[in-house]
Amino acid sequence: MEGHPYGYNIPISEKTKEVPWEEKVRVYEEVKSDFRFKEFLFGCLNCGVCTASCPSNRFFDYSPREIVQRFLEEDVEVIYDMMHEYIWACSQCFTCWIRCPFVNNPGGLVIIMREVAVRNAFEATKDLLKPYGRVLLKVMTTGNQLSADMLQPDFFPDWGPKMQDNMENVRAKRMAIPFDVGKSVKTAWEVSLETAIEMYTIWRETGIFEMLEKLDPNLYNVIMDIVEENEERWEELLEEEEE
Repeated sequence: MEGHPYGYNIPISEKTKEVPWEEKVRVYEEVKSDFRFKEFLFGCLNCGVCTASCPSNRFFDYSPREIVQRFLEEDVEVIYDMMHEYIWACSQCFTCWIRCPFVNNPGGLVIIMREVAVRNAFEATKDLLKPYGRVLLKVMTTGNQLSADMLQPDFFPDWGPKMQDNMENVRAKRMAIPFDVGKSVKTAWEVSLETAIEMYTIWRETGIFEMLEKLDPNLYNVIMDIVEENEERWEELLEEEEE
């Protein structure tokens, strides 16, 4: 592995070097063709304010300015390489966007790059997102993000030592919540069936199910079994109402 001649901080992977140039250009153009792209990139003073205020930059070798610079230089090779691991260091806080005098939105560019990476089912993307499969299963089957027992320190070591202290008292904290849905640490509350059907419609129309199938076929099958079961229940309820 070797560094990029223009100062790209992360070494270019040997695996991405082997990818045909035409494929890299295709992926690059897919990113640029997103309707949001022109709203996220305008110009750059190279002032470094975005990187200086970036929380991810404090802990990882990550720079929002690098994202902007590579797109302005149309550096296809580096952009393609960034889309495999580099972009996943972004915490999506959008401080870079708030601070930029040109109102560039590096975090927004990262969103597009991540979506394209998922649609193209990059192996690095699959590996990086695999630990979040249980979270995704919860979101797509209950409509809720997490149950308290999922937040285990061993699963998220980068969250720091305070995570252990928080988890030791999580049951007492949850029981103190003054409404029923907060009483359990093992399950998350579920949205209504009608809301679930609306979510399925959005995910189907926006291609989320298709992306999930490429990313994790096994998880896709599990989720679709639940989706189809709920859709059948919804159809039965509608038929009963008509009668």
